[in-house]
Amino acid sequence: MATTHVELVTPQRNLFSGEAEMVTCRTEGGDIAFLADHMPYLGVLEPCVVRIIAEGGGETRMAAHGGFVEVHHNRVTILADVAEPGDDIDLARAQRAREEAERAVAAGNDPEAEAALRRAQARVEAAGG
Repeated sequence: MATTHVELVTPQRNLFSGEAEMVTCRTEGGDIAFLADHMPYLGVLEPCVVRIIAEGGGETRMAAHGGFVEVHHNRVTILADVAEPGDDIDLARAQRAREEAERAVAAGNDPEAEAALRRAQARVEAAGG
């Protein structure tokens, strides 16, 4: 299958650079997948799991919290405000954070609690929970 070059970077470091068959993430318009030769695209990245499917089917998962995704000339560039590899996430800690955020959301209409819940959910999913 054809591939596209993928870069996932944060202000602190480059988390991924390589070829992939597909990249999925969530933007302000919903979930989106990018394959080789995707049309140009620019979107605002929502808190989500970025999935990078390598040639042969290997999958890399990253929890990303805000930023931008750009597709141009068979290249997917994700500029994330904050991101972390799923393998680096403590699943039990992420689940506790999600539970705390769920309680805060249930207690009232708090936009900060809702944002914390979206971030915690992305971390849990990226860690495989």
